[in-house]
Amino acid sequence: MANYTLEEKESFTVLGIGTELKSDYTDYAGTNKEKLVFWSAIKQDGRLDTLKAIATNDYMFAVNEAVNHKMMHYAGVMTDTTLPEASRVIQFPKGKYLVVKGEAETANALSNMLTSMAFGQILPEAKDFAYVGGPNTAVEMGQSNGLIFGEMWIPIVRK
Repeated sequence: MANYTLEEKESFTVLGIGTELKSDYTDYAGTNKEKLVFWSAIKQDGRLDTLKAIATNDYMFAVNEAVNHKMMHYAGVMTDTTLPEASRVIQFPKGKYLVVKGEAETANALSNMLTSMAFGQILPEAKDFAYVGGPNTAVEMGQSNGLIFGEMWIPIVRK
């Protein structure tokens, strides 16, 4: 079983720059490709650096959220500032969260690994809790020994 905990979190807000994912949510390869193209674009055009410059901490959020029947993906940071480039202020509710920890060689590999563990292993096998929607996020928290480490945060309810 994957390395996870259930944690109580205060509500928090992430300012995000986003894109709509056109692939079906079950098309893992398609959504992953769209996310890679998106992250590459915001790195190249400077929007990612602009976003990081206003962050209140070093965490980088890769947020997935259904908005108006569209699957959205955001690069986000915790901040008290707004930006014209930002497309959404994402509210995460106070409550219980599934927290999955991991490390990988790249931010994309970390996000993919954490997502796979959370949605492919932990949630399908969970007997006492469930994900019922709302934003979820892979959080890049830092680097150690050449690897990027972080967590997946998914709001849950008790069954």
